[in-house]
Amino acid sequence: MYNNLKSIRKNKNISVKSLKEVLGLVTNAAYYKKENGTVKFTLEEAKKIADYIGLSIEEIFFNQ
Repeated sequence: MYNNLKSIRKNKNISVKSLKEVLGLVTNAAYYKKENGTVKFTLEEAKKIADYIGLSIEEIFFNQ
């Protein structure tokens, strides 16, 4: 579902493990469920990801 996030993560060589830790998740699978859209990101989680990556929430989650 969040193809733009996945693309940005891969282009910037950011690991799933890194984003999992930023969000305070226990497993990589928990992160993948969010990235695939099975479980939704909260606004707080989106902000943490945006701050970590250095882009705005809109650039990550809304721009295609």
